[in-house]
Amino acid sequence: MTANPSSAAMRVSVLGAGVAGLATAAELAERGFAVEVLERGNGLGVQSASWYAGGMLAPWCERESAEAEVAELGQAALDWWPRHYPGTVRHGTLVVAPPRDTSELLRFARRTGHYEQIDSERIAALEPDLAGRFRSGLFFPEEAHLDPRKALQTLAARIEAAGGTIRFGVTADPATIRGRRVIDCRGMATTSLPELRGVRGEMLLIRTKDVSLSRPVRLLHPRFPLYVVPRENGLFMVGATMLESAEDRGASVRSVVELLNAAFALHPAFGEAEIVEIGVGVRPAFPDNMPRLVERDGIVHINGFYRHGFLLAPALAQQAAETLLRQEVEAVP
Repeated sequence: MTANPSSAAMRVSVLGAGVAGLATAAELAERGFAVEVLERGNGLGVQSASWYAGGMLAPWCERESAEAEVAELGQAALDWWPRHYPGTVRHGTLVVAPPRDTSELLRFARRTGHYEQIDSERIAALEPDLAGRFRSGLFFPEEAHLDPRKALQTLAARIEAAGGTIRFGVTADPATIRGRRVIDCRGMATTSLPELRGVRGEMLLIRTKDVSLSRPVRLLHPRFPLYVVPRENGLFMVGATMLESAEDRGASVRSVVELLNAAFALHPAFGEAEIVEIGVGVRPAFPDNMPRLVERDGIVHINGFYRHGFLLAPALAQQAAETLLRQEVEAVP
């Protein structure tokens, strides 16, 4: 079903140009809505937790520590992202653990599915640079990953190609927008969802030519589990920290040291890598860590993605489009 943009209800202002806002705007624009995106930052990634995301489309890996609904909703991302961002890479996810932490690997396996149990020989075949470093692992062949920054840029271009507009440097008040439906995707910046809490995530971007990986690798450790996500030109995103705090400040020394130590444990060559960037994003989360589409006072809110923004944004974007289309149909006399 497509929209009739001549209808006031089908003219939509989306607040926020993070992954939730851009995915929603792209979905709406491609269905015929007249869409504008209003972003308070002066460009993509400014004041956005999405800029510091890992970009892992890993519904079954995330199931290890999340509700079953995360895996169910997240599977939509494996089809949606390749259609909207051709740079999506579907090489699966590799999960490994040091020999002393084999119990962590067994615990991980019990909590999820869609994996293959593999030995050291198979690990070496998948990731030659990890040959001889791990005795066993789990391989999730259906999962994927992407570069969040390039994906956001591509979504913005698609929105504009479909006739939408994106305006930066705009601090919008939803209550003052007239003649358009409003979808608020501003994360922690919204004032209408007091139940939201902030969860800080810290990351490193490092560069080395001495390690090559074809897919995200998760290193399990009882104290600081780590993920390393390959990007282009020898770049790797290293992350995993989650701190219950909405404090907007730089990364802590402890977090950076733990990330660097864990990366070194995955492969010693990371010890000689160049640190390109240290970043912090405050992720919005509801008490149950599940995202929601909530309508309050005529405004649709899409929020609470916790650590699953790129994974779950497509499903919520589709829900938003279907909701607005259904309301338009119901409003026709």
